[in-house]
Amino acid sequence: MVFQDETPGAVVIWHNPACGTSRAVLAAIRTAGIEPAVVEYLTTPPARADLVEAIAAAGLTPRSAARAKEKLFAELGLSEASDEQILDAMIRHPVLINRPFVFAPRGVRLCRPAETVQDVL
Repeated sequence: MVFQDETPGAVVIWHNPACGTSRAVLAAIRTAGIEPAVVEYLTTPPARADLVEAIAAAGLTPRSAARAKEKLFAELGLSEASDEQILDAMIRHPVLINRPFVFAPRGVRLCRPAETVQDVL
């Protein structure tokens, strides 16, 4: 799993091509003249340690990094779950990971709304 590309100045996006916000962020990165490493995290999910690190680096909690509006979130009873239980669910079901996460030299952000990608480019 690519958490961060070790190449100086590299940008990595955890991307879901079915998500409009994720597509908009990817387009904004490319418009800025950067070709990022694109990780389709639904097919190549992050390791637990990478997910924990990404969430912390973005200044989030597992709950704030989860897609609480996803039907599965409710089905799994995660509204009252602990951070550890939410992380476990995110690892088992990557669709619960909010997107897109962008890793860049200026930091890590969960780019929702899409304009927040400018903070790290």
